[in-house]
Amino acid sequence: MFESLQERLGATFSKLGGKKTLDENNIKEGLREVRLALLEADVNFKVVKQFVDQVKERALGDEVLKGLEPGQHFIKIVNEELIELLGGEQQDLDLKARPLKLMMVGLQGSGKTTSSGKIARFLRKQHGKKPYLVPADVYRPAAIDQLNTLARQLDVPVYPSTTDMDPVDICKDALVKAEELGCDLILFDTAGRLHIDETLMDELANIKRECEPQEILFVADAMTGQDAVTVAESFNQKLGITGVVLTKMDGDARGGAALSIKTVTGQSVKFVGVGEKLSELELFHPDRIASRILGMGDMMTLIEKAQSEIDEEEAKALADKMAKAEFDFEDFLGHMKKLKKLGSMEGLLKMIPGMGNIMKQLGDNALPEEEMKRTEAIISSMTMKERRQPDLLKSASRKDRIARGSGVKVADVNALIKNFKQMSKVMQSMMGGGKKKKGKFGLPKLPGLGGGGMPDMSALGGMPGMPGMPGMPGMPGMEEEGAKRTVSKKTLKERQKKKLNKKKNKKKRKK
Repeated sequence: MFESLQERLGATFSKLGGKKTLDENNIKEGLREVRLALLEADVNFKVVKQFVDQVKERALGDEVLKGLEPGQHFIKIVNEELIELLGGEQQDLDLKARPLKLMMVGLQGSGKTTSSGKIARFLRKQHGKKPYLVPADVYRPAAIDQLNTLARQLDVPVYPSTTDMDPVDICKDALVKAEELGCDLILFDTAGRLHIDETLMDELANIKRECEPQEILFVADAMTGQDAVTVAESFNQKLGITGVVLTKMDGDARGGAALSIKTVTGQSVKFVGVGEKLSELELFHPDRIASRILGMGDMMTLIEKAQSEIDEEEAKALADKMAKAEFDFEDFLGHMKKLKKLGSMEGLLKMIPGMGNIMKQLGDNALPEEEMKRTEAIISSMTMKERRQPDLLKSASRKDRIARGSGVKVADVNALIKNFKQMSKVMQSMMGGGKKKKGKFGLPKLPGLGGGGMPDMSALGGMPGMPGMPGMPGMPGMEEEGAKRTVSKKTLKERQKKKLNKKKNKKKRKK
């Protein structure tokens, strides 16, 4: 999402970066590129015109701030206007309402049912809500089955809808049942169509009138681009939506819907779906999305992801183990599994400022997903005793058994063991034996994060010391094949010996 837009804007800013001053000519040239970039991203043409006019007015009228180059000042203006275009401040749901009633609306296939499950999980975890799911789509039996399946996965109650029931009656009766069960969050998963029709709108209007939901969330597939904005406008006119949920934001959509929907409908995007799992839902923060579009990363979202998945006490215990060199393969495996919960490595790396460009340079080698799977397979083939006592892995028979169990070569097992030892030394050095100043999670405060002390951020660039991983700057044990590798002690001694011999020969020649 936003990749093509990010590339075009990046190229534009690079050209302006070399200018000594901002004048009407280079601003006009820069804005032409911005306009083309936004139109290519499928942003509504009226929205593009309004955006470009506002940036132009500010760029010509504002004085360049002290300490900023003209190009940087232009980026600052574009960033601020992008935030406004995306909705300004992050908009929350009406969480004070008891019970909170959410009505999910949208076309068929937009992701209403899955989004209902995701929002139920999110509000239960973040705000302690007790959800009640209501399948009100009686025209598509699979929708009722799907919501029942999601309810079982989440272990939350669901209304027992059947296809012969009336959707309005289902929703009215569900309010009574939710009160009996003590649920304070009710999600109505309503029907959709392949296109907007009067029958659908009348039904939704009746549900709204009878149930009086505080929030009517329009669910849109981000892949549909401008169509999503047009449909959202129609739903808003008929129902008065209070917010938008954009799904499939992890895909290769150009981002036009996200950038247009606030201006066209007047309603902000409140949630975005970033994957298929129930955990892959994020609050929509305009400032963070603008930062991603401009290639500045999104550290706050990354930190929040880590905080939600990594327990503070566990992180402190892990830090102590690293500092005392007691970190073993069992800890390593557990840490890898926690990393996987945060999302794909690609998604995590893109949130780190500057990592997007590094990934492009590395090309196909940028994502170590397969290497992580292979490493996990090797560790899983070890016995519990071997995982907790890595020194036992000196035996050739043990290595052979592990290699056969994980479907790899013995050389791969050797490489993992060697790099694991190297990683342990590096991590112990980073932890400073517990003497360095610790951050919130008991781990060292790392540069570039404002001293936030995020949990083992080194791991987010790939786990150091894993065999065969693509090279990441400054990360030990991760060099690309054919690149310069760590020099062994034996090689160092040989080099020192050669130097001494050269010195002796020179002295002999002088004599």
